[in-house]
Amino acid sequence: MKLNKAFALRVREILKDKKMTQYKLAQETGLYHSTLTDILNCKYQTPNFKNMALIIRELGMTMTEFFDSELFDFDKLEIEEK
Repeated sequence: MKLNKAFALRVREILKDKKMTQYKLAQETGLYHSTLTDILNCKYQTPNFKNMALIIRELGMTMTEFFDSELFDFDKLEIEEK
């Protein structure tokens, strides 16, 4: 699985757990709703770190908590090398 897909799935999982909408998350982060939608629909190959940090913070999590998921298992994660 690609990193952007893992990130999107993790965000959606947490939104569901918190019963929070994408729209509310966009409002809280200050991101345009369309930008958040594009991130969650994997329109970006790699979301920038600032946007990722804003999203994670507004989900009420630390980076460690967010990335502590099987979705980010390096053996299963496709990371493009250049």
